[in-house]
Amino acid sequence: MTNSAVYAIGDAYLDAYVVLDPIAATDMGVGSHVDTFPDLTPNGHAARNDLARATLHELAATPPTTDRDRVAADLMNDRLQVSVDQFELGEHLRDLRTLGCTMQEVRGVFDLMPYEDNDDWACVARRMHAVPAALRGLRASLEHGRSLGIVAAQRQVRVCAQQAATWGGTTPSSTQSTSSRTDTSAPFFHALAAKFNGDKALQADIAEGARIATHAFGEFAAYLTNEYLPGATDRDAVGRDRYGVAARAANGIELDLEETYEWGWDELHRIESHMHIVCERIVAGGSFAEVVDHLERDPSQVVVGEGELQRWLQDLIDRTTDELNGTHFDIAPIARTCEAMIAPPGGAAAMYYTPPSEDFSRPGRTWYPTQGATRFPTWKEVSICYHEAVPGHHLQLAQVRLLADELSRYQRLMGWVSGHGEGWALYAERLMGELGYLDNPAHELGMLAAQAMRAVRVIVDIGMHLELKVPDREPGIGGMVWNAEIALPFVIERSCFPESWMRSEVDRYLGLPGQAISYKVGERVWLRARDDAKRRHGASFDLKAWHAFALNLGAVGLSTLEAELARF
Repeated sequence: MTNSAVYAIGDAYLDAYVVLDPIAATDMGVGSHVDTFPDLTPNGHAARNDLARATLHELAATPPTTDRDRVAADLMNDRLQVSVDQFELGEHLRDLRTLGCTMQEVRGVFDLMPYEDNDDWACVARRMHAVPAALRGLRASLEHGRSLGIVAAQRQVRVCAQQAATWGGTTPSSTQSTSSRTDTSAPFFHALAAKFNGDKALQADIAEGARIATHAFGEFAAYLTNEYLPGATDRDAVGRDRYGVAARAANGIELDLEETYEWGWDELHRIESHMHIVCERIVAGGSFAEVVDHLERDPSQVVVGEGELQRWLQDLIDRTTDELNGTHFDIAPIARTCEAMIAPPGGAAAMYYTPPSEDFSRPGRTWYPTQGATRFPTWKEVSICYHEAVPGHHLQLAQVRLLADELSRYQRLMGWVSGHGEGWALYAERLMGELGYLDNPAHELGMLAAQAMRAVRVIVDIGMHLELKVPDREPGIGGMVWNAEIALPFVIERSCFPESWMRSEVDRYLGLPGQAISYKVGERVWLRARDDAKRRHGASFDLKAWHAFALNLGAVGLSTLEAELARF
C-alpha cells in the first residue's frame, strides 16, 4: 500500500500532528526523547484544528481507489470531522473532567516515557521543567472559555482540582515533608524522581524538575478551586446537541438515542435474570448481596497486597495469552508481552490499558488503580483482565501495530474509536465465557456484573444528559427525570459494583458524555455482525477466521465496521 494517496495523506497528518502534540508522540511511541508539551493555549488548539480541516480538504479531493483506501478514508473523515465539530462547540475551552482531559494527560505522559538510561532521565527532567508552561497554556484556554461563557461543570472542576492537588502534594494526606514520606505516599513527581539513583548532577536536575512540576500542579489545583470553580456551571447535563456530537465521537455512528436508551433497559433486565440463575449455583436461595458477601469472604477468591495483585494479574495475562495463541487467535511473538501495572494514585477508579509503542520497545500495559485498597476479591477481576489484556484491548491494539503492509500509520497509531475498541473488549469478555474460561460460576458472575454495569451506563448516560424520564415500571424512581441525585443510588443498586467506584463512575458519565455507552453499543454491533456472518455461512462459519478478518480492519467507526464485516 506504499503508493496509496489516501495512506500518504494519513501519514502526513500523523507526522504533522505529533509535532503539534508531543504528548501524542509519546503515547504512540513515535520519535525518541520527546521532552515537550503541546501548545495548550487557544492558538495551539486552533493550529491543530486547522491541520484537521486541511486534511479533510485533501481527502475530499482524493477518491479512494481500493477497499483498503476506502476503509482508511472513512476512518480519517469520521475522526477528523468530529474533531472539528467538537472544536466548533468549544469543548477544548472547558476541558475539565474526571477522566480523559488534558490536565490528566500532562501528568499521565510520564507513565509512558522510557527510563532506561541517563538520556531517558534527562528527557524526563526537561519535561518536568516544562509542566508549568503546559498548565499555564491550559489555564489560558479555560480563561478564554470563561470569557465566552463556555465553562465546565462544577462537579468536574472539583474532581480535577482534587486530582491536581494529589499530584501537587497539597491534599491533607500529603502535608508531611517529602523527606519523611515513603515513595508510595510522596506526590507523583517526587516519587518518580526518587527512582533515579545515578549521576549526581542529573539527579539534582530531576529533583528540581519534580519540585517544579509538583508546585505547578498545586498551583493549578488552587486556581481551579479559588478562581475557576465559582464561575463554573451547576448544570451537569450537556443537552442533545453536544451529546449527539460526543456520542458520534465515541462510537463512529449516528445513534437513535431513544431507541438505544430503551435497549439499555432491556439489556439490564436480561442480564439481571441471568445473574439470578448464576447466584443460585453459588449460594442456593441467596440474594446477589449474600452471594457477593460469600465470595468476598472466601480466602480462595481474594488476593492480599498490591504486589500479590500485580503478580496474580500478570500470571492470568500470560496463561491466557499462551492458551489462546494458536487455537482461537494467532498472536505474533512480539505482541505476546503485556505487563500488569499498578496505576499511580490520583486518577479515576477504572482499570485501563496503554498500547505498545510503534516499535514495541514499550510493551502494552494494563493499569490497575488500587485506590488505597490492600485486599482484592478476584471474582470480578478475571473478566476485567480479559477485557484489558487478551483477548481484549491488548490483542486488538498490539496486533494492529504490526500490520504495516496493510494499514496506514494513521490507522495503526491514531485510529482509536471507543465503540469499536471498547465494544470488542466487552465482546471479548463474553467470548471467554463461550470458550469455557468462565465456567467457574464466581467468574461468570463477575462477567455478568460487568455487563450489568455497562447496561446501566447506557441508561444513565443517555438519561442524564438528555434528561429523559425513567420508565414508569421502575420501582421507586418511575416517571422521574434523570439527574445525578437519582442516578447515584440507582447505579449503586443495579450496577453490582461498590459505592465508591460508582460515585466516580457517575462523575465520569457526566464529564465524558457518550463514551460510557460505547461498551454496550459497540458490543451490540460486534455481536450483530457475527450473527449475520453465521447466518450467511452456516456450518462453514469459521470463528477464528472471522476474528482475524475483523481485527485486521484496524480501528473503524461502528457504521464502517458493520459494512465491512458484511463483506466477510
